[in-house]
Amino acid sequence: MEIKELKRYARYHDNFEIRVISHAGSRCYQVELEDMEGERHSLTQRDKPMLFRALDDVYLELKRAGIHRAYLVQFVANDEMIGREPHYREPLSSRIPLAF
Repeated sequence: MEIKELKRYARYHDNFEIRVISHAGSRCYQVELEDMEGERHSLTQRDKPMLFRALDDVYLELKRAGIHRAYLVQFVANDEMIGREPHYREPLSSRIPLAF
């Protein structure tokens, strides 16, 4: 999902969740939208995953798209290595609410 698609989606829908996924062991953040049907869409730029190096960059980009709330979720790659689903794909009990 490109930024312009995110803006359009946020303008016409209100039943969705934005997740800022923090990758353990790196300083990269990725943004994901879960729509009302439960489908997940990663934020992309020219059909490549959009990665951010700082939360401030994420806040700025989401604010430009008209988003003011999101959840920070820690991704632990070890989950996949031992055959478990990634932590951020489960019901999120350890997510941190962000408001900007």
